[in-house]
Amino acid sequence: MTKYEIMYIIHPNLDDANRAEVVEKFNGIITNHDSKILETKDWGLRDLAYEINKVNKGHYMILKVEATHEAISEFERLALIDNNILRHIVVKEEE
Repeated sequence: MTKYEIMYIIHPNLDDANRAEVVEKFNGIITNHDSKILETKDWGLRDLAYEINKVNKGHYMILKVEATHEAISEFERLALIDNNILRHIVVKEEE
């Protein structure tokens, strides 16, 4: 397995319960594919560097994971489909 850092931005209009569901869903994508989450950071609500779909703020989540290629591919596929995710990026950590 390879180590990755994942950052994704959740739409700011979600309340705490719905945001927790989104976080649980995307954490589950990683753990359901024989991968593990090493660290989770909730950066909270922050201003975006530029407007995305008329939205100026977003709730930032950072994950450090040890994951299979299949887990990362599924995470990226679902992050592109989900309207609650404004942006995401997956970076492979160097060894």
